[in-house]
Amino acid sequence: MTLSYEYNKEIINISETPNDVDVEFDIKILAENYWPGMKEIQKTFEEDDVYTDVLFYAYKNHHYRVIVRLDYYVDFILALMKHRLLENVKWN
Repeated sequence: MTLSYEYNKEIINISETPNDVDVEFDIKILAENYWPGMKEIQKTFEEDDVYTDVLFYAYKNHHYRVIVRLDYYVDFILALMKHRLLENVKWN
């Protein structure tokens, strides 16, 4: 089973590239009122006990590169959904 998601392109741009043991996301938050949600997601994963679950690299203009271990992929997608950065998440 795979997980798919949809998002509003006026709020966020997301692309993902799978690797052997992780998935690399390129994320740009376009709508200012969603910036705090992304920061909260980053804080959540950075403060948990697993240091290599999700790694955030922040760039200018609310652009992020995020590396997510495969075993934390669902957790990361659901965190995006929780903060309304995604509109729809479903199992295929």
